[in-house]
Amino acid sequence: MRLIHTSDWHLGRRLKGVDRTPEIEAALNELLESAKTLDIDAVLVAGDIFDVPSPTADAEKVAYNFFCQLRDAKIPAVVIAGNHDSAFRIDGVSRLLSHVGVHALGRPRKANQGGVIQLDTSSGKLSVAAMPFASERRLLKSEDLWDKDDLKQRQHYKDRIKYLLKKFTSKFREDSVNIVMAHLTIDGAIRAYSEVDYYTRDTYSLAGQTLPSEAQYIALGHIHKPQQISNAAPTYYSGSLIQVDFGEAGEEKGFNLVTVEPGRPAQVEFKAISCQKPLKVIRCHESDLDETLAANREHPGFLKVIVELNTQKIGLADKVRKVCPQALIIEPKYPEVKTKKRQQYRDANHFDAVEEFRNYWRDRQGTTPDDSVLKEFETLYQELSDATH
Repeated sequence: MRLIHTSDWHLGRRLKGVDRTPEIEAALNELLESAKTLDIDAVLVAGDIFDVPSPTADAEKVAYNFFCQLRDAKIPAVVIAGNHDSAFRIDGVSRLLSHVGVHALGRPRKANQGGVIQLDTSSGKLSVAAMPFASERRLLKSEDLWDKDDLKQRQHYKDRIKYLLKKFTSKFREDSVNIVMAHLTIDGAIRAYSEVDYYTRDTYSLAGQTLPSEAQYIALGHIHKPQQISNAAPTYYSGSLIQVDFGEAGEEKGFNLVTVEPGRPAQVEFKAISCQKPLKVIRCHESDLDETLAANREHPGFLKVIVELNTQKIGLADKVRKVCPQALIIEPKYPEVKTKKRQQYRDANHFDAVEEFRNYWRDRQGTTPDDSVLKEFETLYQELSDATH
């Protein structure tokens, strides 16, 4: 049996105002062609189909068009919600999606209530234990919130996840390929840091032992960097479909091709997908800015430009974008200056805003601001003060 494991599409994603949906659509078209040419039996989508709970019509159109084309190719799919998706929205359209061969799950369910999806593929039986993202509040009862401290609440949440995953194995069959698919963070996973920080640490960071070893393959979503996780069963993050943010700049994106048969560990091969608009981070000093910009003028994707400056430079962003209009972020970087501990104003009547601004400028820039700058600051400060009284 041959499966595609993909995740973290983030349809509808915007980066500094730029809609990335066309790039994601191009990647999905390439994924679709791979599914056809590789004779894939099923596609597993491990969450974060959309970037926000209420995606745009264009984002939804791309997703549902992809699933319809899978149906035309007679390839079923199993889909779970991630932390960016609306679980209720996914459950709401699940019956409609079932008509095009998509088994979608928004909220976690027990094994005997639809948590394990079983289907017949052209190469045999497939059982997918599907674990969508579950927030801490969704799994904890009201009495847990009142009666347990934060530490006990976190442990209780982790125990519930482990319990649900363990119970899934009761629906596994010896004559079936048994897969676990989940949207969560496993301890030791290397982050891209474009993931939502809150949902990747503390409560939401789970031990590898949480995952059942009875599976032939464990397909994970949520972490954007493709990687294998050390575990008894073959366990992988397929990573995001495109370079979602500049923390993923230069990283190869794609999907996992999973070859597996009942009772045996899966064989996994990462398949790269071409990047339509690659992200790139460039660093330079003010002295070689022109040369650096000229070298990156033809970059086909988007740029983040970090420029080391000795003092503040007015019009830096305009200068960069005149040569490289694809620069989405221009970040000045100044020499670190040790700041002195200054007087703390306890009485607002003695607070001198202009003097404090002058001190801040000296600490940050190492120079004294021009009188014109101080005058503009004083005018702005006065306008804001008048507006609040």
